[in-house]
Amino acid sequence: MAETMQFKTELKQLLNIIIHSLYTHKDIFLRELISNASDAIDKVRFESLTKHELLEENSDWKIKLIPNKDKKTLTISDNGIGMSREAIVENLGTIAKSGTRAFLESLKAANAKDRPELIGQFGVGFYSAFMVADKVTVISRQAGDKKAGVWWESTGEGDFSVENVEKETRGTDVILHLKEGSEEFLETWRLREIVKKYSDFVEHPIAIDVERTDKDEKKIEEEILNARKALWLRSKSEITTEEYNEFYKHLSRDFEEPAKVIHYSAEGNIEFKALLYIPAHKPYDFMWNDPHKALHLYIRRVFIMDDCEALLPEYLCFVRGVVDAPDLPLNVSRENLQRNPLLEKIRNNLVNKILATLAEMKEKENDKYLEFYGNFSGFLKEGINRDYPNREKLADLLLFESTKTESGKMTSLSNYVGAMPAGQNEIYYLTGETREQLENSPYLEVLKEKGYDVLLMTEPIDEILVQSLSDYKGKKLKAADKGVQDADKVDEQKVSAFKDLLAKMKSTLSDVKDIRLSGRLKNSASCLVTEEGEMSANLERLLKRAGRETAETRRILELNAEHPAVAAMQKIYQQNAADERVDKYARLLYDQALIAEGSKIKDPAGFAQRVNELLIKDAEK
Repeated sequence: MAETMQFKTELKQLLNIIIHSLYTHKDIFLRELISNASDAIDKVRFESLTKHELLEENSDWKIKLIPNKDKKTLTISDNGIGMSREAIVENLGTIAKSGTRAFLESLKAANAKDRPELIGQFGVGFYSAFMVADKVTVISRQAGDKKAGVWWESTGEGDFSVENVEKETRGTDVILHLKEGSEEFLETWRLREIVKKYSDFVEHPIAIDVERTDKDEKKIEEEILNARKALWLRSKSEITTEEYNEFYKHLSRDFEEPAKVIHYSAEGNIEFKALLYIPAHKPYDFMWNDPHKALHLYIRRVFIMDDCEALLPEYLCFVRGVVDAPDLPLNVSRENLQRNPLLEKIRNNLVNKILATLAEMKEKENDKYLEFYGNFSGFLKEGINRDYPNREKLADLLLFESTKTESGKMTSLSNYVGAMPAGQNEIYYLTGETREQLENSPYLEVLKEKGYDVLLMTEPIDEILVQSLSDYKGKKLKAADKGVQDADKVDEQKVSAFKDLLAKMKSTLSDVKDIRLSGRLKNSASCLVTEEGEMSANLERLLKRAGRETAETRRILELNAEHPAVAAMQKIYQQNAADERVDKYARLLYDQALIAEGSKIKDPAGFAQRVNELLIKDAEK
């Protein structure tokens, strides 16, 4: 006869929270019940090592899903350790009472070796069944208790019933009487989908009976729903390249092989296993997929989440893979990570391993690294801005074209510094849109003459990079189009001689902040220079192109006193300071400087008119 018992806690309130608030997705109930079943199998496997009779000649481990559309029930059946009457009352009659946790604690106390890796961590997982069922029936028999089974049933309304029954086989059947609106969980395709998502790598087979048609004859066949091959838990020596690549394609939806596989185990203060992949190129769906969903978190083979920003910084979102960390602190629903020092240690470990692998690839497999870098350089540069502790490691991974590399070839910061000639104290760079534009820039003239190399930065993110990477190996990064360089020294006598002309031009050109003689120009007549700390012309253009409103930076106009055009202006001014040609030529030099830096002139018609006048005068001579 059934005995009705009350739950030992304030069940109505707690169950209401569990059913309506604790879990984000209803389908997690199946993950929790499969996890419990897997634990039950692992327990009997472990205990049978010393008590062989517990196997009862049944070691064909299996978790069976049995949907019954007529009765609207879904049964999750296992041949695990099972429960006695006392155990079922204790474990299912008390909210948050976890038989798995108690079992683990007893093994730790006994200092048992080779403990099984049990999945369950919280007692509330069983009660997730009430999200989809208005009644739950459990029939269980403990291993070794011949036919002495127990029946447990509850609607989750405050009490439960228990009765002794006969059960032929060891293990537990959890029968869910599904609510209206939960019929989807009777469909084989839906169960297959949930198992694939959450429990694909559970060690034991998860089976379901399906109807097949063979030569017009219908047959019932058993289908195994889970892959079971958790590569990250196996030794590297046991895994083939084909298996690694197949798993990568499964994770990434990429059709090609990865550039690099990172498979390792961390032991000691922190324990976890990781199988990470560095892609060779961006997968086709990379740009519109959530960047946080690249790393899948598992706990002892069971999928927990794929939104793991806490485990990997966003700039490494191109990395695909799996982390299995059995001791990570989760919230009670096992859906979210809790903040904990352990998280930061795992994160640092993963980042260090990834950056070390990239550094090794750059050093030993340069062609492969160049292909990777062509696709993901922007992410590494973003990391410079976001990850200060790893700034130097990331800087070592950067590559740039330069004035001394062939077109399409690149150099590293380390190689640049190593090749610096005596007397050069800074790393020179110039940002812009194309190599052709930059290598013909007037800003480079004196640097080229001195034999200095200049990094040519043509990606938009380079403007952000140089704001974060102010120095490398003790050498300051210096923009070729900003400030006054060591190479820009100008003879003081010339400065004095041109003083009045420059003042006159400044009164004419209200757009410029100042006008001065230049030491950086050798062949060009003029250029515009930005002061240190101010927005470069290139960044200003990028922001405008992106629709961002920004105040125009007033730059400094530099003139080459040795250039014939500037010398001619000086001569005209000295002969007649009021000559209208001084103003016209001043605007011509300013417009030339705008064109040279890649900016648009404000008055194209006026510029054309002034050029035409010069052509006419030259023809009349």
